[in-house]
Amino acid sequence: MSTLWGGGFAESPDALLWAFTVDTADRRLIFDDLHGSWAHVGMLGEQGIVTDEEAAQLQAGILEIVDEAEAGDFVFLDTDEDVHSATERRLIELVGDVGRKVHTGRSRNDQIALDLRLYLARSGSLQLQRLASLATVLVDQAERVGDVVVPSYTHLQQAQAVPLAHHLLAYAEMVRRDAERLQAAIYRTQVSPLGAGASGGSSLPLDPAISARLLGWSWHFTNSMDAVGSRDFVAEYVFVCAQSMVHLSRLSEEIVLWATSEFGWVSFPDSFTTGSSAMPQKKNPDVAELVRGRSAGVIGDLTAIMSLQKGLPLTYNRDLQEDKRIVFHADDVLAGSLQTLAAMLATAVFNPPAPNPEVTALDMAEILVGRGVAFRTAHEAVGRLLRNLGEDGRTLEEANAADLITAHELFEAGDIDRLDPVASVEHRVTPGGGSYREVVKQIKRLRSLLEDIRN
Repeated sequence: MSTLWGGGFAESPDALLWAFTVDTADRRLIFDDLHGSWAHVGMLGEQGIVTDEEAAQLQAGILEIVDEAEAGDFVFLDTDEDVHSATERRLIELVGDVGRKVHTGRSRNDQIALDLRLYLARSGSLQLQRLASLATVLVDQAERVGDVVVPSYTHLQQAQAVPLAHHLLAYAEMVRRDAERLQAAIYRTQVSPLGAGASGGSSLPLDPAISARLLGWSWHFTNSMDAVGSRDFVAEYVFVCAQSMVHLSRLSEEIVLWATSEFGWVSFPDSFTTGSSAMPQKKNPDVAELVRGRSAGVIGDLTAIMSLQKGLPLTYNRDLQEDKRIVFHADDVLAGSLQTLAAMLATAVFNPPAPNPEVTALDMAEILVGRGVAFRTAHEAVGRLLRNLGEDGRTLEEANAADLITAHELFEAGDIDRLDPVASVEHRVTPGGGSYREVVKQIKRLRSLLEDIRN
C-alpha cells in the first residue's frame, strides 16, 4: 500500500490502523483540493521552482481531473488515504513523473487548511443565497397578509396588538443578520495558508502572495504556525450555522403553534404536511418539527468544534481531521432546513383570529400618561378597570365610557374607540415599532438589504 509518507517505514499500515485513520468525508473537497493545487503549481512556475513547461503539464493534468470529477468519472480507490493522495495519485497517472513535483513546497497541513477555506467560502456563498431566499419569503408573506392584526406575546400570554406582518418581519431580520454574519465569516476565511508548509515555511523561494492572487484572494497568512494549526475559521462558520438553526428553530416552534387548532393562525397545503398512521384527521407540520429537532445536532456541532480545539498544542494534530465531519454536518443541515422551510412558508395561508380585547390595556394607560398622569398611577387605574370588568363578567371590549371614567377621572368618553386592536396599531408611533407605517418601512429596507446580499 503506497502512502504519501511511507518512505521511512519498513512496513505497510496495519489494516486496523488504516480503517481507523482513513476518513472518506473529505472527498467532497475534491474540487477545492484541485483548485488549491492549480494555484500552488502556478506559484511554483512563477517562482522558477518548476519550469514553465512542468507547470503547464501539471496544471493541464489538474484541469483534466477537474473534468473527470465534474463528469462523475473520478474514481477513488480503497488505497487512497484522503482526497489529497487521491488527486496526486491520479495526477501522476495522467502526466507521469512530473506529477510527483505537485507537492513541492507544500504539506498536507497547509493543503487541508486551504481546502477547508475554499470549501467554506464556496458553500458559504450558496448558504447566503438560501438565507436571502428565506428572508425574502418572509417579507413576501408580510406584504401578503396586509393589515391583519394579531397579538404579540410575552411569556406566551397575549401582550400588545401588532400587525402579523411585523411578527413575520422579526424573523426576516434575524435571518438577515445571519446572512451578514456569514458574509463576515467568509471574508475572514479567504486567507491563503499556502506556503506555510508543515509548520514553519520552506527554504524554497515560495511566494504566498502569488498563491493568494491565483486563488482570487487578497490575503495570505502572516504566521505559518497559526496558518496550519488554527481552526477558528471553521468554528466561526459552525457558529453561524448554529445561530441560524436556532433562529429557524424558533420560527419552526411558532409555525407548530400557529398550525394547531387552538391557535388556528396558519394552514399549509397537503404537499407540505404529513399524516398520522392512526388518526385520519391529522395534518402535521413535520418540516417545522424536523428543523426544530435538527437544530439540536448543529448546536452539538458547535460544542464539538470548540472542544476539539481546546487542548491542542501548535501546530497540526490529527485531532483536526474530525473538523470536517463536524462542519459538513452543520453545513448540510442548515442547507436542507433553509431550502425546505422557505418552500413550506411560501405555501402558507394565514388567517389568524382577532386578538383578545385586553391587548389594548397598555394603550389605555398611555392615554392617561399623555394627559399628565404618572405611568405607575395610570397602570393602576387600568388594572382597576380590568378588575371591575372581570367582576362583572365583562371584557375590556365591553367597557363603556362610564367604566373608563370610574377608573380615572381623566378618561374621556371618546377613549372607547381606542379599545380596538386596529386602533392600537394605528396609534403606534415608535420607530421600528408595530405600526402599519413602520411595517412598510421595514419591508422596503429589508428588500434593499437582501438584494445587496444576493449581489
